[in-house]
Amino acid sequence: MKILHTADWHLGKRLENFSRLEEQKLVMKELVEIVDSENIDLVLVAGDLFDNFNPSTEAVELFYKTLKQLSKNGERPVIAIAGNHDSPDRIDAPNPLAKECGIILIGHLNAEVPIFELEHFKIINTDKGFIELKLNQFDYPIRILHTAYANEIRLKEYLGGDNKEIALNQILKENWQNIAENYCDENGVNVLLTHLFMMKKGMPKPEEPEGEKPIMIGNADLIYSEIIPEQIQYSALGHLHNYQNIGTTEKPVVYSSSSLCYSFSEAGQKKSVTIIEAKPNQNVSLKNIPLTQGKTLFRKTFNNVDRAVDWLKENQDCLIELTLESDTFLKAEDRKLLYQTHNGIIHLIPKLTNNIADLSQADISINLNQDIQDLFKDYFKSKNQNQEPNDELLSIFKEII
Repeated sequence: MKILHTADWHLGKRLENFSRLEEQKLVMKELVEIVDSENIDLVLVAGDLFDNFNPSTEAVELFYKTLKQLSKNGERPVIAIAGNHDSPDRIDAPNPLAKECGIILIGHLNAEVPIFELEHFKIINTDKGFIELKLNQFDYPIRILHTAYANEIRLKEYLGGDNKEIALNQILKENWQNIAENYCDENGVNVLLTHLFMMKKGMPKPEEPEGEKPIMIGNADLIYSEIIPEQIQYSALGHLHNYQNIGTTEKPVVYSSSSLCYSFSEAGQKKSVTIIEAKPNQNVSLKNIPLTQGKTLFRKTFNNVDRAVDWLKENQDCLIELTLESDTFLKAEDRKLLYQTHNGIIHLIPKLTNNIADLSQADISINLNQDIQDLFKDYFKSKNQNQEPNDELLSIFKEII
């Protein structure tokens, strides 16, 4: 059985004021092409389907269009859960219509999906936080433990953790283990699908993407991959935007990566989807397929405006965080030239290169007898981290005088 794992689409997301919708249309098209060319049997989408609770009409339209294409009008099951950026009610709302197209949408934690049957597959078993599917082309089922995102309060409420002292890890472990023991024997493929910030015990805490809405689970412990039941052959995670397997080769626990680079902290990252080949009671095999659509993000630093302009002219199809190092204030004409040269400059950051004096010292004195132009220079430096005013500013100052 070939399963495709993807996550963190963030449809509708902008980079500051720059819309990424056209890029998202291209990468969703690429995703559909990969699913078709690889003859995928089942698609899992591990949360953060949209970028906020109230996505634009265009983002919603792209979402449903993509899911319908992935499902091949009901031939291929597609299961998508809510992440921390998604409204659970919005994800759940179209489910009665979506399932007619082979799409199963799970917005709430511990949801119980109704049993139904289509021409090419059917749900043969269901429980809170669990579904079992039988695809016509296989003589064995696939079982999926699903845990959509929820904050600590809802996790404990839905999973029965009345005792506030019980660690969240313990609550999830007991819940998942009960499901696995009841339904996940060696005669089917067993998978976990969740959108939680999970890490391996003893390893450094992974950094959340810059600009990403952090998953704050109160003061509870982090969720550790060690609590995943032994029966689970593959765990499909969402939230972190860079591909990583925090499990083992035998029992992968995988963040599949986001569909695009969504912040400059992701500049240089290669985005991909993960394809899993699975059989009952055997180790799965993994393959990453790169996603090639979308603009490249760069963080570039120059100490010369002309060099910056030359680079910008040669690299037009990208988005840039541009830092200009200088010991004087950036001229308005230089700023204008940079923006005219490239329409993908998201941030333009002037950076001081000379040594910054400690202007907070109490013994700093002001010489009021000096020339007013020199006095203005001292004032400007005191307000701008010891940065010298440029010739343009000095000329304006003279004009005012």
